[in-house]
Amino acid sequence: MAKSRIMSENARLLEAVLYIENESLTVERLVELTQMNSIEVKAALKEIDEMSKDLNRGLTLINEDDSYSLAPSADLYERLKKSYGRKVDRRLKRASLETLSIIAYSQPITRKEIDKIRGVSSDSIVRLLREKEYIKVVGRADIPGHPCLYGTSRKFLVEFNLQSIADLPKLSQIDEFRFKKEEEEEDDERDE
Repeated sequence: MAKSRIMSENARLLEAVLYIENESLTVERLVELTQMNSIEVKAALKEIDEMSKDLNRGLTLINEDDSYSLAPSADLYERLKKSYGRKVDRRLKRASLETLSIIAYSQPITRKEIDKIRGVSSDSIVRLLREKEYIKVVGRADIPGHPCLYGTSRKFLVEFNLQSIADLPKLSQIDEFRFKKEEEEEDDERDE
C-alpha cells in the first residue's frame, strides 16, 4: 500500500503553477505568480521535493541555477523514451521560443534588450539557445561594456524550415509596434 500524505495548499498551488507554466521559474517569479512570500515559496518547494521522493511520484522537482521546474522522475525515463523521447528532446519551452522569436525579429540584439522586451532575465535561456546552436554572437554593441549582439544561426533556419530571415511570418501591427517601441527606448538609453 502506498504512503499517504496530504500536501499543503501552498505546495499544491506551487505544483500547479509549475505544471501550467511548463518552464523553469525563479523564487521571485513564483512569488509574483502565487502571491506568496519567498519564505512560503521556499517551504512549498521543499515540500514538493520531499513528497516527490517519499511518495515515488511520476514528477520530480528540478532545481537548475535557482530556477525550478517539474520533470518526469528519472526511473520512468526508459518507459517514456519510446513515446516521448524525441518530442521532449526537440521541444523548446515557451520562454525559449519567446526569446528565440525576439532575437529572430530584432536581430542583432543584446541580452539586456531581450530582458527589457520580456520583462525578466533571459541569461539562462540565451545560454541554452547558444548551446543548442539556434543563436550565435554576431558582433558587439558599440556601447559601454560592448555587450554581445545575438542573431539566429543557420540551424535556426533549417529547424524552422526557412530559407532566410525574410521568410519569417510577418508580425501583427501590435507586435510590430511593441518591438519598435522597445527598440526606440533602447536607442534613447544608449544616447544618454
